Order: sequence, then structure tokens, then C-alpha cells
Amino acid sequence: MRAIAIDDGSDARLDGFRTLTDRQARHSHEAATGTYIAESFVVLERAIAAGHLVIAALAQDKWVSQLEPLLADETPVYVVPAPVAEAVTGFAVHRGVMAVMERPAPRALGDVLAGARTVVVADDITDHTNMGALFRAAAALNADAVVLSRVCADPLYRRSVRVSMGTVFQVPWARAVSWPLLRTALTKAGFEIVALALTTDAVSLRDFRPAEKVALVVGTEGDGLSDVALAHADHTVMIPMREGVDSLNVAAAASVALWAVQGR
Repeated sequence: MRAIAIDDGSDARLDGFRTLTDRQARHSHEAATGTYIAESFVVLERAIAAGHLVIAALAQDKWVSQLEPLLADETPVYVVPAPVAEAVTGFAVHRGVMAVMERPAPRALGDVLAGARTVVVADDITDHTNMGALFRAAAALNADAVVLSRVCADPLYRRSVRVSMGTVFQVPWARAVSWPLLRTALTKAGFEIVALALTTDAVSLRDFRPAEKVALVVGTEGDGLSDVALAHADHTVMIPMREGVDSLNVAAAASVALWAVQGR
């Protein structure tokens, strides 16, 4: 790596680390540059292990020695004082390191379904924190892949990546163009589509007997699944809960369902 000391927050070499707290500006920047941000050593290590390229890193002097084993010789590391890091990023950087990463090419839906047996389908989950937590649950409970509906939040947005603890790099994922096309792809690959929802015809998860290959469809805690998602499901199941409690966070619901269907 090449350690480069910078004391001026307006230095153009730091442009990749700006507007991190402005979601709209950040989305525009990352779409234009084909990048994303990895924050913390744990996340950076997992991104590198997944084969992602580090374009540049930002760190304070006390963390530089820990970066050396991780980075290629030619990778620039901008070493800045804490006030400069905060001025550039918009917040106090406590996690040691931030890196601008090259965004990998999107994977095809058929590729992530090939060989999979348990898949999580995220239906219109637009909150980045929930997206990160869902990936962490999927990784922990041995989901083989995650499929996103067209309007789902970006799993590689900084907050999603951070909340996932880098597990977004461990679970293959793809984005579906539409529900009709997704159903066709899942059916062709042999999946039974199981929606988690509180509907009048929902079967208790305790009583449900899953097929060999299952696609679990989960939605937001507030709105639940979209009508189109429910219409394309083969079965609807519900998690039995204490009276007066009618919902769980999407990551918690996915965790319970994944544990249940894989244990049978």
C-alpha cells in the first residue's frame, strides 16, 4: 500500500469519501463511479475475501499498520487527522478505516438460484438497516441466496453493508425485474414459493411441511408483503406469536422461518 498524508479536507483525492450522510447524493455518486463504501476492518476483510477490489482507503495514522497486510502495494491509503476525516465524511469515523471499493457486476438471477435449496426473497424492503440485518440473518441461518424485488434497497449501500457486518459479500444475491418473471425462474428451478404473512388462509409455521427447495418471501414489518407477491406464492405461512403481538422485524421473521424450514 501507499500511505499518503493529507491535512486538507478539500483535497480532490478524498472526493470518493464525501457525501456519505446524504443518501441521494451518495447513490448518484456510486452509480456514476461504480463504487461502494466498506466501513470497518471486519467489513473490509470480508469484501477483500470476496474478491472485491480496493480503490482507496481512508484512515487515521494509528490504524495504518493494520491495513498493510490487507492491501495491494499500489493501493493508496489517505492518512488524515480525525477532524479532517469527520469534515470529509460528515461524521466521526470510529471504525478504523473506510475504503472505496469497486462495485462487482450484478449477478444474474439464474446464477444465484443454480444449486440453491433455500432462498430468501425480499419484497420491497427499502430500509437499508433492514436490508443489512436481513443479509446477516440469511448468512447465519444458511440461506443459499437472497433475491431482491425491483425496488429493494441497495445491499451495497454503506449502512446496509455495515449492519450486515460484511455478510452481504458472503450470500449470493440478485435483483428480479418483476414478480411474474421471478415466479417463472423459481418454478423452473424447482422452488416452492412460501410467503410469510398474516392472512386468513395462512398456515402456522409449526404445521407447515416445506418442499425440498424453498423460496421464503419476506416483506416490511409495517406494510407486509405486496399483493403481487402474495398472488405469486404457492403457500402462505405465519409465525405463531403471543396474543397482542402481530409482527416481527423482517430479519427476525426470516431467521425464525429459515430455522424452521431447514430443520425439517
